[in-house]
Amino acid sequence: MSIIQSISGSVQEGKAKSVKQLVRQALEEGYDPKVILNEGLLTGMMVVADKFKKDEVFVPEVLVSSRAINAGLTILEGYLTTGDGDGYIGRVVLGTVRGDWHDIGKHMVSLSLRAAGFEVVDIGYDADTALFLDTAEKIGADIICMSALLTTTMDAMQEVIEELKRRHLREKYIVMIGGAPVNECFAQEIDADIYTSDAMSCAREARKAVLKKRGQDEVS
Repeated sequence: MSIIQSISGSVQEGKAKSVKQLVRQALEEGYDPKVILNEGLLTGMMVVADKFKKDEVFVPEVLVSSRAINAGLTILEGYLTTGDGDGYIGRVVLGTVRGDWHDIGKHMVSLSLRAAGFEVVDIGYDADTALFLDTAEKIGADIICMSALLTTTMDAMQEVIEELKRRHLREKYIVMIGGAPVNECFAQEIDADIYTSDAMSCAREARKAVLKKRGQDEVS
C-alpha cells in the first residue's frame, strides 16, 4: 500500500494522529502537496461521504473523519498556495444556504478550492442571502459558491442570484452551485454559471472560470 493510500485509509478510519504523521512523511518523501490533498485526504473523505449517503456510517463517524482530515490540512496549509503575488488565483465566498445545516460536502469543496490556489472564506451553514452578498463585496470575491443538501433549501440559491440582480451585481460574480439534490438543469433554471457534482471538479471549473473571465489561459 502506498503512503497516499495509507493517508486515505487513515482519514476513513478517523485516525487524526496517523494522518498527521503520514502527511509529514509524504512531504519529506517529496510528494506533491496537491496529490497528498486530492488523492489522500479528499479521496478518503469522499469515501466517508459516500458511505454516509448510503447510511453505512453515521454522523459520529463523519465527524471523526473530518477531524482527521483537518489534522492533515494543518500540516499542508503552507504548501497549498500558488506562490504568485499574494499567493491566490482568486477569492471564493463559500456557504451552505439558508435553512440547511449540512456542511460535509462544503468542507471538501473548501479544501479542494484551496488546493487549486483560491482564498476561501467559508461563511458556514444556514447562511442567508445578505451574508453571501455582503461577504463577497467585503472581500472582493471572484466567485460565490453555494451548497444545498436538501430539496427544501434549493430555492435559497435562486434568492441569492435574484438579489445579485436586484443590486446590479450579477455580472460581477461567477456563481457556482452544488449539492446532492442539485443538477445542471436546476443551475440553468436559476441562472447559475456553473454546476459541479463533486469537490475536485468544482475546484477545476472554478479555476477555469476565473482565468477565462480575466482573459487568461490555464497553464498546463
